[in-house]
Amino acid sequence: MEPLHQLWETWRDRVHFVVVYIREAHPEEGWVISPNRDNGIVVNDPSTSEDRFEVAQTCALRLKIRMPVVVDDIDDQIASAYGALPDRLYLIDRDGTVAYQGERGPWGFKPEDLASAIERLDSAV
Repeated sequence: MEPLHQLWETWRDRVHFVVVYIREAHPEEGWVISPNRDNGIVVNDPSTSEDRFEVAQTCALRLKIRMPVVVDDIDDQIASAYGALPDRLYLIDRDGTVAYQGERGPWGFKPEDLASAIERLDSAV
């Protein structure tokens, strides 16, 4: 999260940053990763919006997320609309158009590419 926090610190007066918590990427009922086991992280796949909100809140606290966090509803409308699973970076311009769409994470999660897109958009304004 630190590269995103740095972007947020740099641009937050000109760009609205929002973390959208979508479906849990590593639930017990799915793909459990060893770092989660090593850190004692055990997450069941939420079955209600309230459960997802609780998991998102725990995630935000553990990751010390400093920017606003919103939670996708249990029907996964946001994740489906944006193809965001497991994670992805977006930049939406003032007209509501996608100005940058990163590749799917974790390998395509490149805050430096988002930074370049923000700079290009900012210089065009």
